[in-house]
Parts: sequence; structure tokens; C-alpha cells
Amino acid sequence: MFNVVIFGAPGSGKGTQSENLINEYGLYHISTGEVLRDHIARETELGKIAQNYISQGQLIPDDLMVNILEDLLDQNPKETAKGVIFDGFPRTVPQAQALKDMLNKRGSKVHAVVGLEVNDDELVERILKRGRETGRADDNLETVKKRLDVYHSQTLPLRDYYTKEGKYHAIKGTGEVSQIFNTIKEKLDNIKNA
Repeated sequence: MFNVVIFGAPGSGKGTQSENLINEYGLYHISTGEVLRDHIARETELGKIAQNYISQGQLIPDDLMVNILEDLLDQNPKETAKGVIFDGFPRTVPQAQALKDMLNKRGSKVHAVVGLEVNDDELVERILKRGRETGRADDNLETVKKRLDVYHSQTLPLRDYYTKEGKYHAIKGTGEVSQIFNTIKEKLDNIKNA
């Protein structure tokens, strides 16, 4: 089992690079954003709670996200056997510690954290463009600024957390998608083959 956290601000390319990782390594992709949007679309209880937080640009409470992930892992043992890409989780240090505990219980760990680093101006431009193209309601300027503020105050400390654990790998998230992926692949192959 090879577990990768793909890390970066909203709009940094996590979804795009996750697709490349799935194709290259056959990993099971868990995008907390997609999971939450699915619950919102189906108007489940979880979806209603999540919508309340997301519409204000806030993070979902840690215990709620951890329960969702544990359920996903338990429901998909065959699909997760090769490993998992965690996209959009963890977003806080307590979530990172919860993920560590969750994987330890399953005899595994986070092997690498791929940190896509992109400056804020480009992030805002990318997200607004995505909003125009996809119609995602949360991709508007006011919510984007709130999401970036939350990222800088609550999520960015994860970089230090994973750096101390020796798992964080900074990747320049600008340029050609294929070149960015080749850099990621080179890092991950070195870790897998070590």
C-alpha cells in the first residue's frame, strides 16, 4: 500500500495531478471536495451540514471529515489495496494526526506529501476561470479570498508538520501539467524504490 497526500491551496492543480497519479500508479483517489459535493447534490444530512460550512468558505469540522474517510476506506477495501491519494485531506494538523492514527490501525502510513506551490494571484485567476467554465458556485471572488485566508491560517501549518516528518516534497505548481507531473513522478518513484 502506497499512500500519497496531495497538498496545496485551492486551484493549485490537486485534482489534475491526482488524475495523473491514478493513471500512473493505480491508486484509489479520495477527493474530500468531490465526496462533499456529492452529499450536497443528494441533499443528505451530511450534505446539508457541509453546505453550511462550504458556502461560508470554512472548513468542515475535523471529526466529521475523519468519519467520512474511515467509512470510505472501510467500504472500499479492494480498491484501496494498492494505496490511496488523499486530495483535500488533511487540511489541519489535527486532521493529519487523525489520518496517521487511521492508517496505523490499518497497518499503513502516509508515504509522501506532494506540495503543489503556486502564488496567490495565479490561484485566484485559476479558480475564477474554473468557476466560469464549470459553474461551480463556490468559485467566486469573495469565497475564493475566504478560502485562501483559511488555507493560509489553518492548512499551511501542515507543510511544517510534514516537513518535520520528512514526508513533504515541494513541487512548483506552475508551468506545463506534464512537466509538473514528471517532477512528482520522479520524487514518488525514488520513495517507492528506496
